[in-house]
Amino acid sequence: MDSNLVLQGMIIGLILAVPVGPLSLMCIQRSLSEGKLHGIVSGFGVATADSFYALVAFLGLTVISGFILSWQDYFRVIAGLVLLAVGIKIFLSLPQTESPDGIHESYTRDYLSMAAIALANPMTITFLMVTLPGFGFVFGGSTLLSSVAFVGGFFCGSMLWWIVLCGALAALRTRISTGVLHLINRVSGVCITGIGVFMLVSLVYTPF
Repeated sequence: MDSNLVLQGMIIGLILAVPVGPLSLMCIQRSLSEGKLHGIVSGFGVATADSFYALVAFLGLTVISGFILSWQDYFRVIAGLVLLAVGIKIFLSLPQTESPDGIHESYTRDYLSMAAIALANPMTITFLMVTLPGFGFVFGGSTLLSSVAFVGGFFCGSMLWWIVLCGALAALRTRISTGVLHLINRVSGVCITGIGVFMLVSLVYTPF
């Protein structure tokens, strides 16, 4: 397995995961309100969806990428509505003073909800199709083994970020008062709702 491809995949996975967006805010909020495992599992869902898009872009699967991009407006509507609903729910939610014991269904819901929202974001594959050529990749010229190396590194890089981020936040959780957690819920809810509204409005109105 090509170690350079693994390393490049890790770097691109980190580049994609680090910026703070609605998915990051949701993982942060879950880590602080429910515990680090909920945040990490949520990040696992994001990393899975992003890795799927990385595989599509790396292998140059034009049929799949073309389908996703041609239907991107519909995906953005779904993502916008989901973010709107999630943002309102987080805004209205009350912080828990103690972390409850997670049950299997709740972790499954954390994973699936984040994976679905990440898959509904067509900007991910657009980002990858622009970024990968800059690293010297040629679409459609990759073998199965090289794609496994790259996507494996990409997934590990993304998951490394979520583990570090959610673990650090969870370590601070016991030092944060309920009032501060409530404020974080309010701010996160407003930001996520705002991003959802922006995604919907941008489909029907562009200033330029």
